[in-house]
Formats: sequence, structure tokens, C-alpha cells
Amino acid sequence: MEYSEIRKIGSSVMDGEDDEYLEPSTPTGEYYSIPIDDSQTKSLLKNVFIPIHRRFSSVLVTGKNGEKHWKKVTVNLDDHIKVPLFEEGLQVEYYDEYFHEYLSKIAMERLPQSRPLWEIYLFKYPTSNAAGTLVLKFHHALGDGYSLMGALFSCLQRCDNPSPLSFPKIRPDDHMNKKTNVLEILSSLWKGNMLEDQASPIRSAKEDVDFRPVSISTVTFSLDQIKEIKAKLGGTINDVMVGIIFYGIRLYMETASKDSGNARATALVDMAKPETKGAWGNSFAFFHVSIPDSHNVDTSDPLEFVFEAKKMITKKKNSLVVYLTGKLLELMRKFRGPEETSKYIRNVFWKSSLCISNLIGPQENMSLANHPVKGFYFMPVNDPVSLFLSMMSYLGKMRIGVRVEKELINHKQFITCLEKAFERIFEAAMSSSVSS
Repeated sequence: MEYSEIRKIGSSVMDGEDDEYLEPSTPTGEYYSIPIDDSQTKSLLKNVFIPIHRRFSSVLVTGKNGEKHWKKVTVNLDDHIKVPLFEEGLQVEYYDEYFHEYLSKIAMERLPQSRPLWEIYLFKYPTSNAAGTLVLKFHHALGDGYSLMGALFSCLQRCDNPSPLSFPKIRPDDHMNKKTNVLEILSSLWKGNMLEDQASPIRSAKEDVDFRPVSISTVTFSLDQIKEIKAKLGGTINDVMVGIIFYGIRLYMETASKDSGNARATALVDMAKPETKGAWGNSFAFFHVSIPDSHNVDTSDPLEFVFEAKKMITKKKNSLVVYLTGKLLELMRKFRGPEETSKYIRNVFWKSSLCISNLIGPQENMSLANHPVKGFYFMPVNDPVSLFLSMMSYLGKMRIGVRVEKELINHKQFITCLEKAFERIFEAAMSSSVSS
């Protein structure tokens, strides 16, 4: 499996350090679908999860000079385990609705700063996806997505044998071969600081968007079919997926509001991997990609969205824009402080229409305490965009997590548009004479 690789740039806080620390306000949720037997919950948390990293048993405190550092505390597990109660014996459709509403509720709740910044929720009712669902909620101050997912994967085992989980290889990223493209760098800085996307069916442009109610749902596609599209059109799996997402967005915009399909819309793309194997930190980088419209592609041809996504992502990857953007964040944090850096990052998010993030899932079937894991996904919340899409592969499926501003975007209609985009691109690719 091929994945576009973007190095994560930024400050990395290792275990044992008490350096000044940029504390994002965004909690991150990691969701695992498993049959729930909670008899081992406390034992697993105490003996397996908490020992992974000291931040899971620490709180952030402020020093005399305003610097933040981690302070070890005693963890009361009862404070961190939540078990919602609903009426028993209902049909699965009702529990689907209850679960989605529950996710929306906990997504908007702030984690208490007086105890370690994580919580676990046991939804012990069947949904259309699983017999039960385990939700883990983390504050982003604990670490970046790769660090947190790595911690969680270390709690899981292969179903077939006790060997460690394995992951698809990522091609090394050699910055020495990158070109310094001044126009790309200036364009990225311009979009991040000055250019604001238009209000549209996917962007409300409200200043308080990060505090508005959200809906969280998922849509799943066949990884084999995605690979067939890739083999036919070339590029990477990420190129194909971003093309599908862009086409689905334009379909939704036209469905939601006629003649809105050409509104200026920019995606903030974060596709990351760790700087060093085993490193723990909160490092990230991003780049802007404009969603194609009828001014630059033939929107009647679904394949044009994949070709355009491939062209734009390749262009970004072959420049130093992501690396230098990350260095800019480092310098800003060093000379202007974490608060100003945080404001800058928030502004970059807010001026974009959506954010796309991608993490790599394992290649084998996983289990947690002998409970087979049917599926999982991750979803950042409380960041200032009306639309956030996450991608993760597992067991031959590519699952897209969809988080939308509840009062602006109809999440069911949006998912229908993504499904239409996938179907049309697959059919067009299979009947196309184009070959990579």
C-alpha cells in the first residue's frame, strides 16, 4: 500500500522533559468498535495503558515564568471511565442515533484540566457497525495523532498470534531532493495569513465555529477497488482518496445550494509520519490544496478530480513548502511564544473550508483483551473548521471519518455524495482507456 508522505515538523517534547509546551485546545478522539465486556477495563488501563507514557498520569501546570510542564498525579480511574445508559432492547437504528448524538455531546465537552487529559467511554449497545463501541478521548496536548495512535496500538494484539502489529511501509522522504519553490512558499503563506475562503455550504465562516455543535459519522470503501482505481490512473492511494473527497464535496455543494459549486474552497491537508521511530511529541505540518472547480477542471468528468488532486499533491511534495512551513512554526514558537503560535495555527484552520488528515492502520486483524476489533477511526474535534475528514485503512477497508458543523452541513446527504463520487470515479476508471 502506498501513502503520500509528509514529514511532521514542529517541537517534540520527549518523556521526562519539562519544556515550555504549546497546549492546543483540541481534544482528539480515537474510536474502536468491539464487543464490550468491561470486566477488565480498570486492569487494562492501570497495567497496560497508563504505563505507556507519563503524560497519561500527569496534569499540565504553569510555572512561575508562565512555562507549562507535566506534573505526576495519582489517577482515579473512576473519574476517567464513562458508561452511558439508554433504554434496553431497542432496534439497532435507535442505538445508531443514540450513539451519534452521544458522540456529538462528548465532542463538545472540555476535558477537566485538574486531572490527566483523557477519558474512556463504553457504549455497551449494538449499532449497525458493532456489538459495542469503545471511545477514547484525548487532549491534543498529550501528543500528536501518531503518538496517540502508537500508544493505543501498543495495547492491541494480532488475533492470529502474539507478534507485534505490522504497518505498510512508507517511502523515505528525502528533503535534499526537494526544490525550493518560492511561489509555492509565498502562496502557502498568503493563504495562511491573508486569503480567506468564501462562505459556502461547507463553510459557515463564523468566528465561534469551534464551539458549535457537530455531527460525527463514517463512510467505508473497498480498499481493493481503490487500488484498482490507482492502478488505472496512477499516483497513490492518497491521490485517489483526495480526488474522491474533492468530487464528493463539489457534488454536495451543488446539491445543497445550486450554483455554489464554484465557491472558493481550500483544504488544509495533514498527512504525517513520525520524525524518528519511537519518538513522542506534538509535531505536525500541513499544506493548502484548492478544491477543483469548473474554472480549472472539466467537472463533468469525475476522473479529472483525481488527476487534479494528484497534480497538486505531487507539486506540494516536490517542494520545500511543508518543511519550511514547519520551520516557520518552530521559529514562531521560539520567538513569539506558544500562545501567539496557537493563534496563528487557529487562524490558518479558520480561513480554510476543511481539513483532511490521514493515519495508517495495521495490516492484521487486531484484538483488545481477546475482543476482536471490527473497525476503528480517529477524529479531531474543537478545531475551527466546519468540515473535517479523517482517513484510515484496516482489514481491506478505507474508512473516512466525517465531522461536520451540525447546523450547516447535512451529514447524511454529505456521505451520500461521497458514495456517489466513489461509485462514479470507480466506474469511470474501469471504463477508461487511461493506464498508469
